[in-house]
Amino acid sequence: MAVAEIHETMSVAAIAEALPAPAGGRAQLGRAATEAGWRDYVTLTKPRIMSLLVLTAVCAMVAAAGGAPAPAPLAALVLGGALACGGASALNHVLDRDIDRLMGPRTASRPVAAGRISPARAVAFGLCLSALAFLVLAAFANLLAAVLAISGGAFYVLVYTLWLKRTTPHNIVIGGAAGAFPPLAGWAAAHGRLGLGAGFLFVIVLLWTPPHFWALALLLAPGYRAAGVPMLPVVRGERVTAQQVLLYTIALITFTLLPALTGTFGAFYLATALVLDGFLCALAWRLRRERAPRHAGALFHYTLLYLALLFVAVAIDAAIR
Repeated sequence: MAVAEIHETMSVAAIAEALPAPAGGRAQLGRAATEAGWRDYVTLTKPRIMSLLVLTAVCAMVAAAGGAPAPAPLAALVLGGALACGGASALNHVLDRDIDRLMGPRTASRPVAAGRISPARAVAFGLCLSALAFLVLAAFANLLAAVLAISGGAFYVLVYTLWLKRTTPHNIVIGGAAGAFPPLAGWAAAHGRLGLGAGFLFVIVLLWTPPHFWALALLLAPGYRAAGVPMLPVVRGERVTAQQVLLYTIALITFTLLPALTGTFGAFYLATALVLDGFLCALAWRLRRERAPRHAGALFHYTLLYLALLFVAVAIDAAIR
């Protein structure tokens, strides 16, 4: 989709020039990235985030297919979903390079921020991955799955990264929708249509994102403050952030029960959700009572496991029903 929107006479270098750049950074846009290695290009794709998003897409597809999706669309979803996530992440590296340089050594060493890969090359890489993702999904799954996968990437880059992240402390509440697109794409990949189950999974990821990301933001607040990013802990403080984490956790826990209560998902899903929800609530409550970094870190890491296991339960439930 992004490729079609770019005028055919506009070069990749010109695209990179049009993107926001840090002060004094324009001279670096066309610089050859002679120091870049293959690991730097892998880093651009944010493989850890990619793996979780692809997992949610695959589990959604298994659920939509009743436990046995067709092999070719499933393979296309894995490959196309990974390419779509990787392409959007590469573009995110370009747009966030000024922030990355200010947030500390961890982000300052990222390939684009550190100058090992030029913004022009990163843009070209990201657009190529996105275009390949669309072609793979459209050819071997279906058009709806392809459109949804690319739409999620576009939302992440254009709505969250380019706009919300820099303007509002509630950026992740709306921006979390980007991470909720892969389950929609996975569901659509099964039969070329969406259903109630896809809607439930979309909202689950949407509600999961604030507790997950704000727990991390509590740990990274000094970096966000230094970079001028209005994350909730920077703008409203730790106490309000911990309160919001608990409130969204309660909303998430409540919503995870609805698919079972409506009969969309079965008993195995419900049992798994209850166990996972119990631990999640306990960790969020502990962070609310004591805003210690170790509690924020424990909650952040658990949310990753929580989402993965919840979606695996969705897939297993569909397979055994």
